[in-house]
Amino acid sequence: MMTGKQYEESLRKLNFKVYLQGEQVPNPVDHPIIRPSMNSVKATYELAEKPEYEDLMTTNSHLTGKKINRFCHLHQSTEDLVKKVKMQRLLGQKTSACFQRCVGMDAINAVDSVTFEMDLKLGTKYHERFENFLRRMQEEDWTVDGAMTDPKGDRGLSPSKQADPDLYVHVVEKREDGIVVCGAKTHQTGALNSHWILVMPTIAMSKEDADYAVSFVAPADAEGILYIYGRQSCDTRKLEGGTFDVGNQQFGGHEALMVFDHLFIPWENVLMCGEYEFSGALVERFAGYHRQSYGGCKVGVGDVLIGAVALAADYNGANKASHLKDKLIEMVHLNETLYACGIACSAEGTKTASGNYIIDLLLANVCKQNVTRFPYEIARLAQDIAGGLMVTMPSEKDFRHPEIGKVVEKYFKGIASVPTEYRMRIMRLIENLTLGTAAVGYLTESMHGAGSPQAQRIMISRQGNIEQKKELAKAIAGIPAGK
Repeated sequence: MMTGKQYEESLRKLNFKVYLQGEQVPNPVDHPIIRPSMNSVKATYELAEKPEYEDLMTTNSHLTGKKINRFCHLHQSTEDLVKKVKMQRLLGQKTSACFQRCVGMDAINAVDSVTFEMDLKLGTKYHERFENFLRRMQEEDWTVDGAMTDPKGDRGLSPSKQADPDLYVHVVEKREDGIVVCGAKTHQTGALNSHWILVMPTIAMSKEDADYAVSFVAPADAEGILYIYGRQSCDTRKLEGGTFDVGNQQFGGHEALMVFDHLFIPWENVLMCGEYEFSGALVERFAGYHRQSYGGCKVGVGDVLIGAVALAADYNGANKASHLKDKLIEMVHLNETLYACGIACSAEGTKTASGNYIIDLLLANVCKQNVTRFPYEIARLAQDIAGGLMVTMPSEKDFRHPEIGKVVEKYFKGIASVPTEYRMRIMRLIENLTLGTAAVGYLTESMHGAGSPQAQRIMISRQGNIEQKKELAKAIAGIPAGK
């Protein structure tokens, strides 16, 4: 396994073509806007080095028997699924940000079972190719970016009917040595902190869309891949060089547009090419795994936010107010409900044909449906308790100013025993988590990551088994079955 330092150095060897705010970035690792997101991924390597976290952060490969980072693992039991959620909560607590590596972990687990079933039915060799890649991923301890979401263009039209065919990733040429693809993937979490990408189709495809039913792996810095870095609220505060106006100075997340301009993929890296009948299963399984993930990572960030709000109440001298205590209880209740859903869908997991374990898809979708709501209520309560100061107080530069700094320190003090700076720091952290850059990962990602709310409701409708529930009611009411 790589150490955190080795991971950082491995990124320096990559040759990304990335644009940020209209300029090409020669060194993404040290760019002040990008660096905090790299630190978050780096934490997944650093915690794996610590003996106290070994049980959650590492496991043994089912392929080689060697010790590996859990982010490179295929789940071999319901215990693995539970430990995944616990690991994600731990990392959320340690970074208070999106640590980005979950997408690749969820992608390899989905691709494993689907390629196995494709080979079984069609006689293809995709699963063998996938296992060869997985061995390398585990041996090198790669961070892999799972790439699913396409731009989609006109949502009322199928991929092949779009005015611009590149609005969904598709195969434009098949050659003796591989394929050539064009298109783009949007909202790519942690793309610039990854060694490889694993591309999957974004929706279930029909026969006429077979060219869009494509999955493959490629080096993240391959020729033919261009990245355009996404904006986040308050992101330019990272350029100011302060110590607390950002709120979370050390960690963060990022999203990027990933563009494929005639990207060549050798056949050994192709994992689906035209097998449209399996595209829906791949989307469904990846989404299920990723919806499970949110029952861990968002809960860990929620733990930090609840702690920050409790401190704000302390610093304001309001910690004994009964209504604030009740609001904190509600925040904890909502947060632990999300965690309970993540654990439940893991504990109810089942073995797939390939041997790895998948979560209970119904409960995973219930988990994510709750995630689209509860963090917003937790954030609302946080802002209620913190008060308006978190968005109206002066900047750190004002606080450090030789003259007006004394005024800031005097009038923004809470209880006498706590320095004004500490109060300002905790207010900035709450702002960051509910309105700033971290709100992308905690709120907007909670809404749209792994599919927007309606996507979960569709899956809950499919898997809710209403007909079976009707028969249960008939049996109790004394109505004959089928009547």
